[in-house]
Formats: sequence, structure tokens, C-alpha cells
Amino acid sequence: MNELLKIKNLAKIFETEELETHALKAIDLVINKGDYVSISGPSGCGKSTLLSIMGLLDFATSGDYFIEGANVTELSLDDAAEVRNAKIGFIFQSFNLIDELSVFDNVALPLRYHAEKFNNDAIIKRVTECLEQVGLSHRISHKPNQLSGGQQQRVAIARALVANPAILLVDEPTGNLDSKAGDQVMDLLETLNKSGTTICMVTHDPRYADMAKTKVRLLDGTILKAPTEKMTG
Repeated sequence: MNELLKIKNLAKIFETEELETHALKAIDLVINKGDYVSISGPSGCGKSTLLSIMGLLDFATSGDYFIEGANVTELSLDDAAEVRNAKIGFIFQSFNLIDELSVFDNVALPLRYHAEKFNNDAIIKRVTECLEQVGLSHRISHKPNQLSGGQQQRVAIARALVANPAILLVDEPTGNLDSKAGDQVMDLLETLNKSGTTICMVTHDPRYADMAKTKVRLLDGTILKAPTEKMTG
């Protein structure tokens, strides 16, 4: 089965005593294995809300969400965490590395908490492979504060890859980087996708959004138009 994620008629409403905010309305989206999807749009359009729901960090108010054919719309918090740890790798704007841990230990964290119990040799092998993929095996013993912003984001990408997730969910990966480091991170994501990694990325940068094979634009919580395939010359 090629279909990895499927969202049907999804809505998200945030309610307070005085206000009801429709953050997402009637969202339909399918992501297949090997896709590279960008979600873009102005601030407040619902991009991060949609990514949070896709990552099971939040839940929809209505609609259905399937991962690899299984309906995950109404999972308990524990079951959602289990699916998230097994299927999803996250890359955040702020890196979210632990300063006290070495690069090796930061990347190894998902394996140490994984349902599949990895022995020490397997962890060393897999962490080393992922750091080689992002070009940072020579920094394996460094702490995050000894690295540049671009290097820290590449460590975060290695950490996201280490447990072989079904999909990478990427939230504004260049937001804290200068243009040169941002371009390097985007080139790395493109290389990972070409080698088979499925990626869904939120970005406000039209140039980076256009690097994706499929582009989705949100406006006021709705998809502006059907996803368009990137033209190749």
C-alpha cells in the first residue's frame, strides 16, 4: 500500500468561554510513501495546527485521520504516543536538543525510549549511520552548544531519522538559521527524500516550499487549492 497518511474532512476548533476559533476547516489530504509535501501560507493560517494533528501532538475536533490505513482519530494519549514514537520523526525550528547531552546521546534518545528494545551495539551502529548521513560523524562527542545553528539542525535531523520513522514532519526547519545554513539543511532534506524518506514540511518561505514535489497552501484554515505537482523541465 502506497498511501501513508490520509486526512478526511478534518476540522479543529479552539474554544474559550467567549470565542470559538475555527483553526482548520474541511481539510482533505493524502500523503503517499516517498512524497515530499510542503504546507505554506501566512501566519495564523493553520499550518502548525495541522502539523501538530498529523504528529499526534494534538487531536482534531472532527473528521478522520489514518496512518498506514489505521484510524488514529480517537486514540488515547498513551496509544497516540506509541504510534508517534513508532511512525513519526519530528524536526523543529528550535532544534530541541538537550544541552547537557553529547551529539551521540541526543541522537540516541528515540532508540532508548522505543518499544523495540535496542541493545547498545545496535544503538551505536544506528546513531553512527545517521550522523554520517547528515555529515556530522566527526562531531559525535560534542555538545550542542559547541555547534553552529546549522549543525544543530542536522543533529536534530539525524535524531528524527534514527528510529526509521514512516514520515518526517518538519516545522519551519530554517527559521533559526541564516540563509546559507538554511540552504544546506534544505539540500539535505531533498537528498533524504530522493533516497526514499517521506517528508511533510511546514514553511513560510515560498522558495523552500517550491522545493517540494507537492505544494499545499493554507489560508484561513482551508486548503487554498488542490495540491499541485512540481513541474519538471
